[in-house]
Amino acid sequence: MKAQIDFNIDSKIKEDLSPTRNLTGLHLKIVASIAIIWSLFQLWYASPFPFWFNIGMFKGLPARAIHLGFALTLAFLIYPTLKGKKISIFDIIISFVGAFCCLYIYFFYDQLVDRGGVLLNIPFGKNFNLPVELILGSLGILILLEATRRVIGLPLVIIAVCFLFFSYFGRYAPEIISHSGLSLNRLVGFQWLDQEAIFGIPIGVSVDFIFLFVLFGALLETAGGGKYFLDLAFAMVGKMRGGPAKAAILGSGMTGLISGSSIANTVTTGTFTIPIMKKTGFSKEKAGAIEVSSSVNGQLMPPVMGAAAFVMASFIGVTYFEIVKHAFLPAIISYVALFYISHLEALKLNLKGMDDADVPNLKKTFFSGIHFLIPIFVLIYMLVYLRFTASYSIFYATIALIIVNLVYILIKGQDFRAALKTWFNQTIVGFEKGALNMVGVGIAIATAGIIVGAVGSTGLSTNLIIVIESIAKDNVIILLFLTIILCLLLGMGLPTTANYVVVASLMATVLVDVGNASGFIFPLIAVHLFVFYFGLMADVTPPVGLASYAAAAISGGDPLKTGLQAFWYSLRTGILPIVFLFNHELLLIGIENIWHGLLVIITSLIGILVFTSATQGWFINRLRWYEIIVFLLISISLLAPEFVLNKFYPKYNYKDINKIHSIKFNPNKEARFKVTRPSNYGERYKLFVIKKNTFETEYNLEQYGISLVREENKIIVDTLQWNGKAKKSGFETGDYISEFKVENIDRPNKRIIYPIAILLLIIFGYLNSRRKE
Repeated sequence: MKAQIDFNIDSKIKEDLSPTRNLTGLHLKIVASIAIIWSLFQLWYASPFPFWFNIGMFKGLPARAIHLGFALTLAFLIYPTLKGKKISIFDIIISFVGAFCCLYIYFFYDQLVDRGGVLLNIPFGKNFNLPVELILGSLGILILLEATRRVIGLPLVIIAVCFLFFSYFGRYAPEIISHSGLSLNRLVGFQWLDQEAIFGIPIGVSVDFIFLFVLFGALLETAGGGKYFLDLAFAMVGKMRGGPAKAAILGSGMTGLISGSSIANTVTTGTFTIPIMKKTGFSKEKAGAIEVSSSVNGQLMPPVMGAAAFVMASFIGVTYFEIVKHAFLPAIISYVALFYISHLEALKLNLKGMDDADVPNLKKTFFSGIHFLIPIFVLIYMLVYLRFTASYSIFYATIALIIVNLVYILIKGQDFRAALKTWFNQTIVGFEKGALNMVGVGIAIATAGIIVGAVGSTGLSTNLIIVIESIAKDNVIILLFLTIILCLLLGMGLPTTANYVVVASLMATVLVDVGNASGFIFPLIAVHLFVFYFGLMADVTPPVGLASYAAAAISGGDPLKTGLQAFWYSLRTGILPIVFLFNHELLLIGIENIWHGLLVIITSLIGILVFTSATQGWFINRLRWYEIIVFLLISISLLAPEFVLNKFYPKYNYKDINKIHSIKFNPNKEARFKVTRPSNYGERYKLFVIKKNTFETEYNLEQYGISLVREENKIIVDTLQWNGKAKKSGFETGDYISEFKVENIDRPNKRIIYPIAILLLIIFGYLNSRRKE
């Protein structure tokens, strides 16, 4: 049984890395040709050429259909019905049928729009109508699900099928989430022939952005960029204590800039770094775990962020640059903390750096591949400075990469024709690899679109708020715990991007609404990043984390022990989303000036390093149990000073709700009412805020437009003044006030916590350094 499981895992990892490894001859040439054509189509679609020459312009839905058509065709030509089997004529037929189901949307798009969602029926005789589009859409959905089973695995198929059943049989669902149910025509039309579900925002983002970034990464890798980054990492940090581990982290970080797969990242860099880590004294499990942690963290690194950054921007409705700006600081401090972990491990084991002879020369290495930095500079310059769209920026960066590589090969080569041939082969292989890497991403995102469509068409997201409220009440800790569990469970069977799409569509609105009812304002970007981070944590969480199995295969260590060690190393990645959900400054939200920004960056960095020391049980020397507790308190103080200050100086003073009638409110203080609202499905929770300066002078509740009455030991809203401020803010008669508090304006600034925390760190750090082990 264990041997079979190990074989399945090994097959999955090999598939992720090289899906065409079993193909030969004409079959391989056909697959490669389709992949190259797909890459050329995507480059044409992203380019300004269609507008310059007024030819080859594609509208949104047809372009998405062609994109999925390519993915389905390649999926059935590469992945057989069962692992170990060969591609049969049946698979080829299905690939053509799947492509036709997609291309139908391209060829008959105008007719679909004219009919306004009514599916085409062709009359046969007097009494029979052939439901052409119902059959075609149903076939398309079934073929997509089968492609998902082959490429991704059964878990995503099961989840998608459950949501399809829920859409159709909604009237039989529990009353709290029930709906009238969609007819078969409406279900198929909405899912396959509309741009709200399978061909919705997620696959639109895949067409516009994700493909081009994956193609850019593949072209950079085939040109030698991946090896250059790894050599550069070794040249920079190889001589340091525990140098190979630090090189692995630095190399994976730089590879993560262009890679969207933690498994590919693990194997690409791990093949070189893990053996050297073992040679310098790291155990098999720790060498593998460091590589896994750094590779998984590679998906946190802008600009690609495991392809989720683009979907996130479309979901939230902000620019891609905004996502990168907010995600930048957590990603950087997470990487610095992992760098520090490798240093602590080297201290524990008393390891040295690599020998001078084994470390490449920094200057020579840097200049040997400096041309690889030009397209990356073009990308960042266009995104950050010129504020071009991500699609335009990555198109021009890709063209720059192709041209720069051509110039480099021509300068380096002696023979012009041979150099041209080398460049052409590298570019074609890059086009092929980029498209093949996108097959799994495209299929997963399209299937996740089924879930997004089901949530939107059935009103499930609204009903989920009621369900979660009935479970969590107004307890935000339970709410966050439920979301984390959902992310980790789904992450065991789904790719990172699909996991993010599913959980974000289900839980993002719920987190914002229920968090607000609990008195917490969660920015939408913080909620989406929270979901994304915990989806990534599934890649290192045993027993499934495939990246751990890939690393263990290289190191020769135990996969489960490697996974557990990687999970322990990744605790800092788990703590960050919880912190930035409550401390928005970590996402650079609410930064007043450059000095404020520097303060946040420095304190956050020190905070995460102190947290890392506590979890690793080591600072300058081994930490005793009480020092670990102190270090954890210091890290919390630096990462979430507001939380610590609230324990001594609450931001709001609670007032006796029984005396609420007689209170005169200060217009310079914010007032908050936590309200419980009875409904047919249990109690709902709301938070209402009277903001500062809503009134110019002192006021009471009557002036606010609300009249209260006491019944059965409850303070209940009796009447609301017509057109009064209370009614406009959302109060309803029958609401009862469960909590009432007023802002404490005499409270000191939260920054007072920083010097206290730093002083404690200096004292206990000094005591730790003085102690002889």
